[in-house]
Amino acid sequence: MAPELQAKIDRGLRMIQRGHGGGELLRTGLIIRARAPLRISFGGGGTDVSPYADERGGLVLNATINRYAYVTIVPNNTGRITLRSLDYEQTVSYRVDEGPPPVHYEMDLARGVIQRLGIDQLRLSFDLYTHTDCPPGSGLGASSTMVVALIGAFDAWLQLGLDRYEIAQLAYEIERLDLGIKGGKQDQYAAAFGGFNFMEFYGDLVLVNPLRLPPEWISELEYSLVLAYTGRSRYSAQIIESQIENYRQGREESVEAMDRTKQFAVELKRALLTGNFREFGLLLHEAWMEKKRISDKISNPFIDQLYEAARQAGALGGKISGAGGGGFMFFFTEFHRRHDVIRALEYHGAQVMHFGFTDSGMQTWTRQ
Repeated sequence: MAPELQAKIDRGLRMIQRGHGGGELLRTGLIIRARAPLRISFGGGGTDVSPYADERGGLVLNATINRYAYVTIVPNNTGRITLRSLDYEQTVSYRVDEGPPPVHYEMDLARGVIQRLGIDQLRLSFDLYTHTDCPPGSGLGASSTMVVALIGAFDAWLQLGLDRYEIAQLAYEIERLDLGIKGGKQDQYAAAFGGFNFMEFYGDLVLVNPLRLPPEWISELEYSLVLAYTGRSRYSAQIIESQIENYRQGREESVEAMDRTKQFAVELKRALLTGNFREFGLLLHEAWMEKKRISDKISNPFIDQLYEAARQAGALGGKISGAGGGGFMFFFTEFHRRHDVIRALEYHGAQVMHFGFTDSGMQTWTRQ
């Protein structure tokens, strides 16, 4: 963690311990909520993963959608911390003077945030609830989004004053370094900032460039995209590990595919900013063909069959949203073929999910 960020957190914790921080937010009877949006990655996904991003730089184009990860904190005076995953119907409870026992994956994200922020040092007791608007293994960045929402909720409760870059950086370190979960950096920054963004990754430097699109263009893009759950979860860690290994071994095909994938992010951004949506759809197809060359684990026969069925029904292009292997796919269609594409996807077992884009990043609010 950057020294200045750690110093900021430590300063906030010291003020609370001295009775000068947190104020009314530390009383019981208050409810603190946070939500952060999931994202669709249009191009460049995978180039935000180390060591490629550290050595060659990564570029990613993504946008957040109106599906969220939610966190609720309810302070109490029971002397216990209770973690509740509403998605998995799992509950873990322990005394504030004890360390947390082994917990379920989603609650492990909460444990990582609690430990990194030093909340256990404050001996605060609370109930914490988490849930998301998508199934596990979605490819929409759900785990990273959950970590962002968790940090946002604790930041609002303890009044640490973290900005969006700091929240995203902290979420990345907790998930990737502390918990050892494989992946890149785009998900944390997408969830923290929200909206359409072109992101640049150069080692420790991350630049989030918001894209200004007319509202009617965003509406047109929403109508042109079909988002479908394949019905099969994915194992992103294995896919990402394969990608990393291919890069480290210097496999020419994989490295060239990653370079080209990064270039597609630039070309897709240009098509988006000029309102050339047909070109955008065709570029998605080319980008998907290139992305599959990075690792043979990104696609599989079922995904290829689903993609081909959508193309035959009229989709210009599409791709997996995320590392690959399953989860959600999205397809760009012209308006008069949209229903044909939906029927084809549902015929092959996919579940179409209606969505909209959102320009709001992580949000917090409180209520009695």
